[in-house]
Amino acid sequence: MRSSAKRGRVYRRCGCRDDQRRQLGARCPLLAIDPHHGTWTFAVDSHIALDGKRHTVRRGGFPKKKAAKKALHRFLEGERTGFTCDPDQTVADYLDEWFHTKEATLKPTTAARYRTYVYEDLIPAFRAVLLDDLVRPHLHTFVADQRAHGRGAVTIYRILAALSSALGDGVRNGRLRRNIARPMVVPRPRSAERPQWTADQAAHFLRYAHGADPLIANLTELLIGSGIRRSEALALHEDDAYLDKRFMYIRWTLSALDNNQLVFTAPKTRSSRNWVALSDRAVTAIADQIAPATFRGTNPTPGHGLVFHRHGRPLHPGYVLDRFHRLCREAGVPVIRLHDLRHLACTLAMDEHVPVHIVSKTLRHSTLSTTVDIYHFLSARAAREAVDAIDRALNQADRDAIHGRHPTRPIIRPTHKTQPNPPASQPGTATGPPCDHQPTKRQKGRSRHLAETAYDLRKRRSGRQDLNLRPLDPMPLSLS
Repeated sequence: MRSSAKRGRVYRRCGCRDDQRRQLGARCPLLAIDPHHGTWTFAVDSHIALDGKRHTVRRGGFPKKKAAKKALHRFLEGERTGFTCDPDQTVADYLDEWFHTKEATLKPTTAARYRTYVYEDLIPAFRAVLLDDLVRPHLHTFVADQRAHGRGAVTIYRILAALSSALGDGVRNGRLRRNIARPMVVPRPRSAERPQWTADQAAHFLRYAHGADPLIANLTELLIGSGIRRSEALALHEDDAYLDKRFMYIRWTLSALDNNQLVFTAPKTRSSRNWVALSDRAVTAIADQIAPATFRGTNPTPGHGLVFHRHGRPLHPGYVLDRFHRLCREAGVPVIRLHDLRHLACTLAMDEHVPVHIVSKTLRHSTLSTTVDIYHFLSARAAREAVDAIDRALNQADRDAIHGRHPTRPIIRPTHKTQPNPPASQPGTATGPPCDHQPTKRQKGRSRHLAETAYDLRKRRSGRQDLNLRPLDPMPLSLS
């Protein structure tokens, strides 16, 4: 056995057995005779275990000594930086370790979705693949298998996004050299075209819903009148609404884990935890939901004092969506999502010529580009105004042509400022200070070039090309 420079050792062993069928390992006599017999292995005492006992890690099968030393160096480097760099680590082991570390930093809803993708899709598919051997053809095979089993494009994309997140963390902490899931194997699916309500359809639905289901009607009034999300509206507490000042605070969101367990979590982003202005219709809707004798504490807890509830219990998002769709069909309006009401609030505000940056702040987007990217569509009113402006410009040009008027030509300004010629000074008049500007060598050369060009042009026009009209050199004074 040969010791490494620091910790661990690298040696050669084989799979030969003795008469009792026991492996000889490093004691095989052929190792001293044949340099190509057996394979190289490294062994190191791991310090990662927390039980205080010594655990020796042995990894073999390396064809050369250099490869075994490199693997040992990687293992020790990973141990020093706090991650496992085992060459025999499979994708399944890595994903299991990554999820247990990542789960503490994820929202409950995101953690539940990642748990499903990791343990029900990724680990069964890549159980036997070594992490260092994972390549893009493995991902192409996985996508083909998922499509053969009838999985949708959106589901496949989200599964690969979870894998990319795991591999990206491995690149950042030094475990992996590159993320083979980036760029994505499958393109991001485009969102399907969804019907959008008009202002008349929204008003018709609200009139019908107030008579059929006041709870859903008031919820719809709040979603349209404030532009908040469904999860934020379902988690709204009475103490978060200041109806006299026409605004409210967003402090909680209500989500359903696996469509079953209801949990209160923090808002989606940091900018989402903010105050929101309320319209008069939204204030009336919240006031209708708040019971007069409800206790209003200074520090409300999740699940107590909710604005939208049924017998004091939170409303399940699935129940609210089903009831909303039923009312849409009964009212004779297009069936849309509850989140589309947020889009409707944005569209109505832009139709009334509200600046886009004000709309972005109202929707509590982190950046203005987020609003522009999400709400890139044009409403019918804005589209008609755009094409009408084009018609007005063309019609005005036709009228100018008929009446003989021409548009004013643009004034072309010189690129270099020229000094005007000063007026000749008259006797007895005051003049400005004398100009001490002297022409540079470059300006002198340019003036000489312009003079020569003008002289050649005059000579060409006169037709006297054979005459040399340039001034002669002065005669010398002495002829000796």
